[in-house]
Amino acid sequence: MPLLSVGFGAPASFLYAGVRRRSVALGGAAVGYGAAVTFEFAAFLAGGGAAALGLLVMALTWTISAAHALAARPRVYPPDNVRDRMNRRVVEMARQRRGLREAARKIVLDDPGLARELRIGRPDLLPRPFDDGGLIDVNHVPPEVLSRLPGLTYAMVDRIMGLRTEQGGFVSAEEMALHADLPPSIVSEIAEYALFVR
Repeated sequence: MPLLSVGFGAPASFLYAGVRRRSVALGGAAVGYGAAVTFEFAAFLAGGGAAALGLLVMALTWTISAAHALAARPRVYPPDNVRDRMNRRVVEMARQRRGLREAARKIVLDDPGLARELRIGRPDLLPRPFDDGGLIDVNHVPPEVLSRLPGLTYAMVDRIMGLRTEQGGFVSAEEMALHADLPPSIVSEIAEYALFVR
């Protein structure tokens, strides 16, 4: 902007950069370039020798502000590297999967028949065109699918399967953890993916 505007856009450009980066130095530069531009206009209006001085100040402001803008650009707009883009994409995908799980849980609550037809929480049943975000129906899946829940060991899966047969299933991750003697540290992780269809 300072380069294309012959330095006249420098105050606005550096003010924006200062606000964006919350930088006092860039804000101070905006004030300095603003004073220079104001002096230029005053000198041009005065005419005569002052106009020549205004022209010199304009050339200096243009050159210095353009070079300053090019030097400050990487701080104002840090380069976007591949790792940052990949991390943002992974976070976006995780949020999307969470949204899919929430939508699938709503279907289970609102219309259990539709949930069964869509095979929500049943990765063991194919085909499954509906994406439920990785939910697992604890009360109906076989042990090898149940073992996919985070933090579960084979011994825990065996206890859950035994209790499921005796009790007819569970209603929540907390109830399952209490009866199957699961460590409290894994309950929230299990609850994120577990579904308890009765």
